[in-house]
Amino acid sequence: MNILRPIAPIVNKLARIYTSKEREFSFKDIKVKVTPGVFHPGLFISSKILLNFVDHLKLEEKSFLELGAGSGIISILAAKKGAKVFASDISSIAIESIILNAKENNVNINVIYSDLFQNIPNIQFDYIIINPPYYKKDPATDAEYAWYCGSNHEYFIRLFDSLSNYTMQDSKVFMILSEVCDINAIKKIGEKKNFIWKMIEKKTVWGERNYIYKLEKS
Repeated sequence: MNILRPIAPIVNKLARIYTSKEREFSFKDIKVKVTPGVFHPGLFISSKILLNFVDHLKLEEKSFLELGAGSGIISILAAKKGAKVFASDISSIAIESIILNAKENNVNINVIYSDLFQNIPNIQFDYIIINPPYYKKDPATDAEYAWYCGSNHEYFIRLFDSLSNYTMQDSKVFMILSEVCDINAIKKIGEKKNFIWKMIEKKTVWGERNYIYKLEKS
């Protein structure tokens, strides 16, 4: 049982209050500032799981794209591991945060304001990391794009419409999803575009199961 579900409204309210001011978050030797309106990597399980996952990847001289980078901490970690990093976000506030945090951590990152792949250069990446919005609701503000994927999973439809254009035979695409979303519906969207889902890691925190999937083109 997910013990957070009964108190989710209270948790969300407290999170909004906490993130109404600029905060700091650190992972190992990386420290980032999280400005109001930017997804806070310290408050939510998915970012922490992905940070630990990416920390074990061999990224030296690899091309690396993070879609929806938020504060940029995962992209900064990849850059510190020697990757050539591209970080995108649909939020102009997040874009400013990524630029600032990359500078403060002395790494070079190609920061791109983009709605999914809209403004991403035509590159076939070695690695693509996706921590997607997965709640079914139409986002009304830039901040809500970090949470809501559209009432009919439009985010995932558009994601899989373009994903294969940015991958090659050996590309590694990883996505994290929580049990609180409609995983089966999201999988079907990817399968229609001939992507195979392989669950490679499962983490349960506070009763909530999170899964990291590797997406491969069939």
